[in-house]
Amino acid sequence: MAVRGCVTLLFILLSGIVYADVLVTSSIPAASTPSKHTSAVTTPLPTTHHNTTNSTTEAPTTPHHNTTNSTTEAPTTPHHNTTNSTTEAPTTPHHNTTNSTTEAPTTAHTNATTAPTPPPTSSPVPNPTVGNYNVKSDNDTVCLLAKMGLQFSFKMSENASFQTLNLDPSPNVTEVNGTCGSGGSDSSLVLKSDEITVHLVFTNVSQKFRLHALMLSVNLTNGNVFNASNNNLSLWEASVGSSYMCKKEQSYNITDKLTINTFELQVQPFAVQNNKFNTAEDCVADEPDNFIVPIAVGVALAILIIIVLLAYVIGRKRSQTSGYEQFDS
Repeated sequence: MAVRGCVTLLFILLSGIVYADVLVTSSIPAASTPSKHTSAVTTPLPTTHHNTTNSTTEAPTTPHHNTTNSTTEAPTTPHHNTTNSTTEAPTTPHHNTTNSTTEAPTTAHTNATTAPTPPPTSSPVPNPTVGNYNVKSDNDTVCLLAKMGLQFSFKMSENASFQTLNLDPSPNVTEVNGTCGSGGSDSSLVLKSDEITVHLVFTNVSQKFRLHALMLSVNLTNGNVFNASNNNLSLWEASVGSSYMCKKEQSYNITDKLTINTFELQVQPFAVQNNKFNTAEDCVADEPDNFIVPIAVGVALAILIIIVLLAYVIGRKRSQTSGYEQFDS
């Protein structure tokens, strides 16, 4: 009986110990759980979520409350701002880049289009066509021959600019007339078109002919007429019975307002035989080049060679003389 009582008491004690242990164990997690929960409460996470909702409604009312909310909403707000920045940043630069790339070429193109253009320069007048002209006497014999291209440069007034015209030698454009002189009379050549009329007069003095008069009339498109003349010329001179020829371009000042240019000129106003030019007397421009300079250089070189030879001979004689003197001594 005593043993049974001891066993029962022991069982009760063990049960109490186990129960106490269970109580202690259950009390420990219960205590730690509130502690951890308390720590979580002190963190701004739940408060931040709650304050974010409040900040959206109370931001206009309480500035101080918004300041507190901004400290608690730091994790949330930067995350939201980061999202906005990533979506808006590329949009704005991309838009600016598009404007710059589209406007730059447009501006350059506009400037290139509106840039002032240089004034047009007048193209030079080409050389005139060379024509063949002849004048016949009453018995249908050719008494004057001419071959030339004529170009006229003239101005209407002192302050005006020169205008240049070529004479067209085509038979359907220019009409040829003239007179044949014999003895002391003059020969003349008249070339007339709708626009230009030129009159050339040749004289024969002491078996020498020359052009001594030229008259020009030009009908301008504006209705004005240009007239110029010179009766005291001394051009294209050669012997009667021969022709005067100057193939190179020549320019002659007839008046202060008129200049004529000739191309491949050859004239024979007197003593034409067999309807062709006689022996030509060339102008100075067609003469061979001047050889004075090459001749002068050659003479200078010859003189220099002579001086060198003389110096060599004199030096050799002196050396031989000094050799003789040393041998005698």
